[in-house]
Amino acid sequence: MTLETTLAAIAPPDEPAMAAARDLQSRLTKPAGSLGALEELSVRLAGLAGACPPPMPEPAAIAVFAGDHGVHAQGVTPWPQEVTAQMVANFVAGGAVINAFARQTGASLMVVDVGVAIPLHGGDNLLDANVRRGTRDLTVTAAMTEDEARSALETGISVAGALIDGGAKCLVTGDMGIANTTPAAALVAAFTGAAPAEVTGRGTGVDDDTYAKKIDVVTRALELHRPDPSRPLATLAAVGGLEHAALAGFILGAAARRVPVVVDGVIAASAAVVAAAFAPHSVAAMIAGHRSVEPGATVALNHLGLTPLLDLGMRLGEGTGATLALPVVAGAVRVLREVATFDSAGVSEK
Repeated sequence: MTLETTLAAIAPPDEPAMAAARDLQSRLTKPAGSLGALEELSVRLAGLAGACPPPMPEPAAIAVFAGDHGVHAQGVTPWPQEVTAQMVANFVAGGAVINAFARQTGASLMVVDVGVAIPLHGGDNLLDANVRRGTRDLTVTAAMTEDEARSALETGISVAGALIDGGAKCLVTGDMGIANTTPAAALVAAFTGAAPAEVTGRGTGVDDDTYAKKIDVVTRALELHRPDPSRPLATLAAVGGLEHAALAGFILGAAARRVPVVVDGVIAASAAVVAAAFAPHSVAAMIAGHRSVEPGATVALNHLGLTPLLDLGMRLGEGTGATLALPVVAGAVRVLREVATFDSAGVSEK
């Protein structure tokens, strides 16, 4: 699907299904509100599916989008750029944290090269969808052309569609890209209006000097490009990354098919903000899997009105926090599908 046809397919949540879910929650054998955030999550999932109860969000499919960044040249991370390609090989071989968590939750894992600088080869679960060998330096020029950003967006849309066509009932965002927290911070600042210092974090754990450099880089990028959030494609192209663009498309693709997508950390949250700028109703498909310690993630989730399910002090990326949240998402739906009502169980109400 093209970007335009995808955006046209994204509709608001189904209000009657949400009302039915709220009513059912009030009649289940438990005190009203006793499941906290799970109750509202179940209502949102009913609204997305247009059915009460909604379908079980299983099986889940994780897509890890990988790309490199020209802004690496500004010294925003101590990690060498070749680590992106090395970690992609690790994902394909099954040796990364996300592989362990995928096995734990029974989710499938696909790795998508959308912008890795070093050519990659081999692996049944590796998709070569490289748009260009890394972005340009966003402090010097636009990170991507609008055509490149569109191509990456449509790659994400295509991957979402393929996974859903293959049977996935829930999607999970994953990412890999050395230096990618810098464009993530720039995107969050551009779309929310937050100051660079509010949204820039330490990424892989940089020292004070590098952290100050990151804030300066984000500030200079925003001053150079003056991004307009009402023009999401241009803003994404100016200060984003190829994996950020693909993740935004992945989220939009899920929303168009009315399938939930669990958003991971700051990279995915920045992509979610981009997706919402293209299609505000896409937020109905988004579930915040966890709260990353990266400050931009919380700013982005607040902007979207999403409350994270887990808060474990994580900042790895890869889709790890979102994948750990999958049993929570499934539990929220299972309550609506399986728990007896007071009437059916013969339990007295208060």
